[in-house]
Amino acid sequence: MLGFFKEFFLFLKERKKYWLIPIIIVLALFGALIVLSQGSVVAPFIYTIF
Repeated sequence: MLGFFKEFFLFLKERKKYWLIPIIIVLALFGALIVLSQGSVVAPFIYTIF
């Protein structure tokens, strides 16, 4: 899995696609928020955002 991230960032560096990095970070944060909030008391409030 670590090799995938290394190769992906090398791809971004080589192709000069630096604008994709903030999009990927935001998507990862939203994914982590959804996974961590499942089964908690906060879950109904998180789902109203989406």
